[in-house]
Amino acid sequence: MKPILRYMPHEFSFDVVGTRFAWYVLTALLILISIVSIWVRGFNFGIDFAGGILIEARSEQVVDLAKLRSSMQALDVGDVQITTTGDTGRDVSIRVPQQKGGDQAQNAALKKVQGVLAEGYQLRRTDVVGPKVGGELIISGALAVALAIIAIAIYVWFRFEWQFALGTVLALCNDVLTTLGIFSVFQLNFDLTGVAAILTIAGYSVNDSVVVYDRVREMLRRYRKMPLAELLNQSVNKVLPRTLLTVFTVALTVIALLVLGGEALRPFSIALAWGLFVGTFSSIRVGMPVLLYFDLRRDEVTGSAHVPALEKGKQPAE
Repeated sequence: MKPILRYMPHEFSFDVVGTRFAWYVLTALLILISIVSIWVRGFNFGIDFAGGILIEARSEQVVDLAKLRSSMQALDVGDVQITTTGDTGRDVSIRVPQQKGGDQAQNAALKKVQGVLAEGYQLRRTDVVGPKVGGELIISGALAVALAIIAIAIYVWFRFEWQFALGTVLALCNDVLTTLGIFSVFQLNFDLTGVAAILTIAGYSVNDSVVVYDRVREMLRRYRKMPLAELLNQSVNKVLPRTLLTVFTVALTVIALLVLGGEALRPFSIALAWGLFVGTFSSIRVGMPVLLYFDLRRDEVTGSAHVPALEKGKQPAE
């Protein structure tokens, strides 16, 4: 019996360039929705960015959430969020908002919560983050993403040409903005793991772009007279089977994280799942067709006007 993957076509015939305007509209719509949601709804910042107290604990028996919430409300420390994690019903995550009064008020609130959990619970994690630290982490996270995009653009520029670097940056901006939009639209908990997800998506997207651009450069050297639109289409279709196979294998890992990773990793897993889709989409549907508008000169890309020798028996490529 042949493996299922052997039935995948070795080459596709999609008209990526001819349908580019429809995909441009879809891309613009996704970015617009993301920007509007970020502007109107903002983010559901986690403890890392918003400040506050995060406690993860395990109970000796199944947690009675109603009773625990009632006990926390009596502490007068603000709107305490309590969620169960895992499948046993014994693990809980408790989030206490930032307290007015600085570190002293934070420590006082922490002691109150720990007092409630003193009997019947085992504390597994305790994080206390002040507003100043949270603000600094927001700036550091935004700077990390911006520097990553700049570094990737410089790398692609040196490896290929500036036209490819611009296409990569446009694709990356689409990936980052729409992923941020996912966090905002669904109000997923956005903390440092969210920043890690965005950086992971950027790395995946640029890897996909480099593979496609490498095939474009190879075909530019070989087919000197082929119209650029046709050449771009053929380049995409030749690497698409490899891209789909990569997406399939990575998707297995992401699905495992999404199903088995628990509540703490769920926002990270959802962001990765979206990034897997949008990273592949942007590399092919955004980063590739825009090369038509960047005055892509074959002599600059190939570095020489010399046509490589053809294999014996082959006709000159047009």
